[in-house]
Amino acid sequence: MSLPRSWIVPDWPAPPRVRAFVTTREGGVSVGEYRSMNLGTRSGDDPRDVARNRLIVREMLPSMPRWLVQVHGTAVADLDALAEDAVATADAAAVSRPGRVAVVLTADCMPVFLADREGRRVAVAHAGWRGLAAGVLENAVAALRCEPREAVAWMGPAIGPGAFEVGPEVREAFVRADPAAASAFAQGRPGKSMADLYRLARLHLERAGVPEIHGGGFCTHGEPERFFSYRRAPRSGRMGAFIWID
Repeated sequence: MSLPRSWIVPDWPAPPRVRAFVTTREGGVSVGEYRSMNLGTRSGDDPRDVARNRLIVREMLPSMPRWLVQVHGTAVADLDALAEDAVATADAAAVSRPGRVAVVLTADCMPVFLADREGRRVAVAHAGWRGLAAGVLENAVAALRCEPREAVAWMGPAIGPGAFEVGPEVREAFVRADPAAASAFAQGRPGKSMADLYRLARLHLERAGVPEIHGGGFCTHGEPERFFSYRRAPRSGRMGAFIWID
């Protein structure tokens, strides 16, 4: 089964056996504000529609994905060690076992794919500002179990710097740990800043030792026909970022 045209396949130098894609709003059965491929069970959508959407995506995967309970934290679930019936509370997942699918859900936060250059292990992280500031990407890189210089990364669709207005506490959370993070913030309205989530993610990946970083340049807030956006519509669906090893 071929992917819907608007779904995103990363353009990155991962080994051929590494497979990944990100869903968009296209291809599902949800209606109204959740139209149409909403994969989030906690967004207020009809659970029957979400279940059907997940079955549609399952047809394009080698196995049932291991859905996480995401909490904007830094934990990384090791899917090789996770029992078949277990559900992990985590905001990233890593896996080496071929055919086992890792996934995170997003709607303005950034999905980040990671792989080692040999295609032996992959990971995906849910990186909003809280997780980024607390170290979710550094933890995901460590979960690859390779030298960071042997890792490659791809940054998926997230809210863009022209739409992500934040308060001073967000800027302070990053700049306190790394003064270079100031370059990711532009002046907004009085007392506010415009945050560049892609720049922040790149800084954290570079600090973790990842030399090759691809992707970026999307804006979920600015493309309402293609992407869900929690900032644009709090009753929003969720997109899925899936990765596995063939």
